[in-house]
Amino acid sequence: MSRPKVVPIRELLEDEDAQPEAPVVRRRRSVSSDASGGLLRSERLEDEDAQPEAPVEAQLREELDEVHGEDTESSRGEGLLVALARAFTGGRRSLTWERVARLWAEVYFAWHSDHPDDFGYDPVFTKTFLPFFEFLYSVWWRVETEGIEHVPAQGPGLLVANHSGVLPWDGAMINLAIRHEHPAQRECRMLALDMFALMPFLAPIVAKSGGVRANQENGERLLRRGDLVAVFPEGVKGVGKPYKRRYKLARFGRGGFVRLALRAQAPIVPCAVVGAEEIHPLLLNMPWLARPLGVPYLPVTPTFPALGPLGFIPLPSKWSIDFGDPIAVDPYGPEGAEDPILVNRLTQQVRATIQRMIDGRLARRRSIWFG
Repeated sequence: MSRPKVVPIRELLEDEDAQPEAPVVRRRRSVSSDASGGLLRSERLEDEDAQPEAPVEAQLREELDEVHGEDTESSRGEGLLVALARAFTGGRRSLTWERVARLWAEVYFAWHSDHPDDFGYDPVFTKTFLPFFEFLYSVWWRVETEGIEHVPAQGPGLLVANHSGVLPWDGAMINLAIRHEHPAQRECRMLALDMFALMPFLAPIVAKSGGVRANQENGERLLRRGDLVAVFPEGVKGVGKPYKRRYKLARFGRGGFVRLALRAQAPIVPCAVVGAEEIHPLLLNMPWLARPLGVPYLPVTPTFPALGPLGFIPLPSKWSIDFGDPIAVDPYGPEGAEDPILVNRLTQQVRATIQRMIDGRLARRRSIWFG
């Protein structure tokens, strides 16, 4: 009785697409066959497309990449914890400069964005420090708002507010008030004074949190693209105001904010902040020491410089932020910006409105600390 002829399994798995009609080659094991399963070189070439295994070189390269941390794709984006694990896996020998650089990149981009806007605003940076400002808004100063519905829900708008408090805390609180209390939850861009926008350590924080250096060009660009912008016409005279002159508005400059609103055809929304004057009561100014430091004033408060760095902690006064009826500038058109009489009249109107709002709030306030 004859034995059935056995066909090797590997021959049955040949690529049918390469040679669909070719007969199955049956042959004996011979010297010309290789050690991988008895197939000739020509037969192995037919099977290359059907073999799912990666080449040996690619496997070796992947193993080397794991050892040295040189992945085929950048490891950034895997997260800070993954970067820490990669950096310290394998002990001191595996801690290469490349892994240190990648770890630093993950630490940096954990609270920075890849693509800030043209003015440096970084939403990831803002989101990182948002809990701190929300604590100040809700717990430390217990901010109350009134008239938030007067802020435009869409399109450009120019908020004009009084300025006080030595440091620009009032701008951050106005932004949070609109973000949390307004139905549209809009973002408000602050036009910051040069002393804040150019100060070495404070300038990056101001820019990343949405502040923009105050000038006509920057303000007009923001308004023309439909942003909500806040401006403080008192300038340095407001934040450097002595405590005995608290809540008495200084001169509003030459009406630059009115020209800005007229050119961009953006409504003007008066805004009154009460409570910021008491967070750093300015008792004395030392201009003779401020000039060498390149700052317009050097304040002396009840806590600074007596307490050193602790003197920068603001006092927990009760805040209120009121938004008045918007002042439309449409009837005057963009050409109204060239009329000095109109500009001066609107400037005085806005200043008088804010002062009246402040006086009304102070008349209703019973306590600096409890409102």
